[in-house]
Amino acid sequence: MSKNIRVGVVGVGYLGQIHARIYDQMPNVELAWLADTHLDRVQKLGENYGCQATDNFLQLVDKVDAVSIVVPTSLHFDVAKPFLESGTATLVEKPIAASVDEAARLVDLAAQNNAPFLIGHLERYNPALRAVATQVTDPKYIEVHRLGTFVERATDVDVITDLMIHDLDLVLSLVDEEPCDVQAIGSSVITDHVDLANVRLAFPCGAVANITASRVSNKRFRRFRVFGPEGYYGINLMDQELDIVTKGTTPEGGKFAELEVQHKKFEGEQPLQVELAHFIEVARGRAMPMVTGLQGLRALRLAEQIQSIMRDPR
Repeated sequence: MSKNIRVGVVGVGYLGQIHARIYDQMPNVELAWLADTHLDRVQKLGENYGCQATDNFLQLVDKVDAVSIVVPTSLHFDVAKPFLESGTATLVEKPIAASVDEAARLVDLAAQNNAPFLIGHLERYNPALRAVATQVTDPKYIEVHRLGTFVERATDVDVITDLMIHDLDLVLSLVDEEPCDVQAIGSSVITDHVDLANVRLAFPCGAVANITASRVSNKRFRRFRVFGPEGYYGINLMDQELDIVTKGTTPEGGKFAELEVQHKKFEGEQPLQVELAHFIEVARGRAMPMVTGLQGLRALRLAEQIQSIMRDPR
């Protein structure tokens, strides 16, 4: 039987509480510590789970084997730094940090201290997307729409860092090249930051990606479409459904091959549960991170490039 691994969660707001609940339900995992600046909230959760609770996250350093950091982006560097310095397995929710400089320093710290480091780009664990990633070898055109209704969480950052960075990471994971041309437009609607944006990426291999993100839409809509020589893949990221259109056989006497259409629905698999189970395997040394610090840095670097273009479109 595997030895229990001690886990902590720093930041027990909406998402951090979900991390804590999932860890508490995992076999061979001990939810040992919770930390949050709201002492009353974290103490109540600590009582519910029978674990230690504190308003000082530094108390967790050297007391846990793995830690989820689920705090505002502006705090990612300061919170992750002491854990990486101590060699603790660390999961940081996306984006990796508030700036490319901070992200690069975290990547270096992880390498210097042999600390397993995973970035929480949750969509990588969507089963419909994972199915496509194993089949697509030469994407030619990718079209993404990620539209959401307005919520007050994550309003300290723009829609690029809040939502679109998911899809920047996904596109980069499929194409695996740095774009040679980036075009971007965006607008503020409710917050002081860009709330909706459209980005066009062109890659040296000839692939093109068109990405739209909004956090001021009247409904939630998440579609990821990939076109290539293998066929067409249409992913409903919210409902975990996949449409596949591929070339079939040519009927006798016919001029063109018939199209084969498949529809797949993936059920019973929650991406965050899959991600955290994977993180525990990474912390145990049994797996390599699906999204490494370097990949998180790559996505953030592209996000900053897009933000720069929006500030100065010349």
